[in-house]
Amino acid sequence: MPTVHITVDQMDHSSSRGQAGDHSHIMDRPEAKGGQNKGPMGGQTLLMGLGGCFMSNLLAAAKARNIEINNARAKIEGELADAPARYTDIHMIVTAQCSAPGELEKLVTIAERGCIVANTLANAVNLTIECG
Repeated sequence: MPTVHITVDQMDHSSSRGQAGDHSHIMDRPEAKGGQNKGPMGGQTLLMGLGGCFMSNLLAAAKARNIEINNARAKIEGELADAPARYTDIHMIVTAQCSAPGELEKLVTIAERGCIVANTLANAVNLTIECG
């Protein structure tokens, strides 16, 4: 399997820039935590990464089956614990307008199985994905 390479570089006293190929993403801490609020925190970025990975698989699954999908949304909630700080549970609810409404749950299952991030997290936290 190929290896994915990214870099994360310090920008200033609280923020960093992640670089993946031609794309970059700024991360920071909120002002209340000593940051400048230039971007989401790394933990929020992890949840966005899950959503983005899942969504690309969902849209690809629909396209491969000639199913039109619009207004797709993945609402993701992460339950935090302390000592050590981590997510213990991550729950995603997927909604969409689908030209074949009865197929949405099947598409969600296909997307979950194909999502690198979901497959990685499923062995680390209680991860649930469902249609809403």
